[in-house]
Amino acid sequence: MKHGVAFRKFSRTSSHRNLMLRNLVTSLFEHEQIRTTLAKAKDTARLAEKIITLGKKNNETSYRQAQAFILKPPVLPKLFTTFAERYANRPGGYTRIHRLDNRFGDNAPIALLELVDNPRDFKLEMTARAVGRELLNEKLRWDSPRGVVNSGVQHAETAVVKELNLGGFDSSELRPTTRRNLQKVMKYRGREALTEIGAKASAYIETILAKPVAETKMQLRADSKEKEKARKRGNPNFVGSFPVSPARAGVASPGETRPAMRLVQGALGRPARWRGRHALA
Repeated sequence: MKHGVAFRKFSRTSSHRNLMLRNLVTSLFEHEQIRTTLAKAKDTARLAEKIITLGKKNNETSYRQAQAFILKPPVLPKLFTTFAERYANRPGGYTRIHRLDNRFGDNAPIALLELVDNPRDFKLEMTARAVGRELLNEKLRWDSPRGVVNSGVQHAETAVVKELNLGGFDSSELRPTTRRNLQKVMKYRGREALTEIGAKASAYIETILAKPVAETKMQLRADSKEKEKARKRGNPNFVGSFPVSPARAGVASPGETRPAMRLVQGALGRPARWRGRHALA
């Protein structure tokens, strides 16, 4: 029975626990992104939401309460100016938690705790990459890879504006999940965010298109060096070979249409088999 379980104790005394959480909230306001364990991130987010609400009230009482909680005085002006203006129209939900991985040693789950709409917004970055990849996949449906490399994908910002005005089940260039994430990210942001996410999406598209070209150039350069060494050793028939970096598990190539389970399995995934009368057992 859940009796007397009010909050997480963290195996600490009340004074130690409260000071630790105050320190985490202060670090969150100072850097706007922190990495900590998942349990600490959840309690830190709960307290940070309340302190940001004090900053939005912007009166003498709220200032004194925030001053008594925050450990670094230089962070106080940021709370009552930057954060109060940024979240003026947002009714709540000022923090976001991302599950990352498990810590080496004790295997504790690690999370990234951040303030939403911060200058290094993690979700904005990932959404921009998803938008860029899906716009590139859509372009590859109608054009050859060489044609896409030569022409690129233009007007990413225009595509973002178009997606923001669509409903959940409307057909478009993006998947419904990516469109929902895009609409969430852009809900309380201004016009300048459209330019930012369009630029990030275009930059990621250029990165994806440039990777095969860069690997080909590296392969040719490495092969020429190996052939020169083989010629000096008296082996003029040497055929060079440069190891191309394999795709990580879950990473799809541009235009990839395989199921998600195949991508997650990566190199360990079983090859597709013919399902006809003579299929392999």
